[in-house]
Amino acid sequence: MKKLGFGTMRLPRLNPDDPASIDIEQFKKMADLFMERGFTYFDTAYPYHQECSEGAVKEAVVKRFSRDSFVLADKMPILRVTKTEDYQMYFDEQLRRCGVNYFDYYLLHNLGRDRYINTEKFGGFPFIEKLKRDGYVRNIGFSFHDDAETLDRILTDHPEVDFVQLQINYLDWNSIAIESGKCYEVAQKHGKKVMVMEPVKGGALVKLPDAAIAKFNDFYAPMNNQALTPASLAIRYAASLSDVQIVLSGMSDLAQLDNNTTYMQDFKPLSKEEYKLVDDITEILGSTGTIQCTSCRYCTEVCPKNINIPEYFGLFNMHAVTGNKSNMYYERFSMNHGKASECIKCGLCEKNCPQHIEIRKKLENFAALYEQE
Repeated sequence: MKKLGFGTMRLPRLNPDDPASIDIEQFKKMADLFMERGFTYFDTAYPYHQECSEGAVKEAVVKRFSRDSFVLADKMPILRVTKTEDYQMYFDEQLRRCGVNYFDYYLLHNLGRDRYINTEKFGGFPFIEKLKRDGYVRNIGFSFHDDAETLDRILTDHPEVDFVQLQINYLDWNSIAIESGKCYEVAQKHGKKVMVMEPVKGGALVKLPDAAIAKFNDFYAPMNNQALTPASLAIRYAASLSDVQIVLSGMSDLAQLDNNTTYMQDFKPLSKEEYKLVDDITEILGSTGTIQCTSCRYCTEVCPKNINIPEYFGLFNMHAVTGNKSNMYYERFSMNHGKASECIKCGLCEKNCPQHIEIRKKLENFAALYEQE
């Protein structure tokens, strides 16, 4: 199986303002080219495109290709589950929406420390394990957005899963908040294959700052290859990891699909020189007003309000680089911890900080960003 997967959460639209207005005819052309070039993995989920993605996959893929010629992944919407019986109801609906009688890969959608509680309570893992035993799914796993410690706990509790889907890209690899690298190492420790999502970080690694673009162009200009773009560097970075099975790309038009399948058709891992380029670009991105926190956690050892300072600073840095916020991560990082606004300005954290960061001021700025409408 080739390493590029077709993520169907950013499909072409007839109306840019209406996520449900999927351009089925263009999607069909994209699916045709994708399959023609030897790629087979399609990924969908219950809520994508206002619950229209699964039906679009049925029209563009399932109805037009033999079932054994493509691989289909779908996800249980665990956020909507309020009782054990809901699992079967949603799964049956997904089979109908997609027009299939089994899924090749089936995931519990977006696990983190918060949703894991109810997933355990309602029996999510035994449910998907039974689906596999009964032949309705062939591989079981979960997608995950949280820290490496939480991932380790879930995989320790549930060794029965076959794979895990992680957010991995070169910007998040050493991120205090996302911990892509650490999460990947946890998956390796547990012997799990990895599916990658967000390899270009929602487009942040496509539209690079001028200094980074200059570095990129200087490196690739002599090769005169139009397919080598900032997106290709990011996707190939994730695909170069040995235990990565699939890198998902949410392709929005035929041109994007044409480009991605061109350089991934005969995939070549990054060279040593390209890894050095990635380091240079990451350094440029990281110089954009970020907090130089090393996550030593000396601050949290003395904080009387148990504020999750390093993780909050990681989210602050992500916003500084990409302009994007993640309220979901903030909710998870603040579980059983004080919020940034609960800082009492005692200063104990700053006395303990080897980097001499003005933590109180930075927490105030973070609270203004994340806690005010």
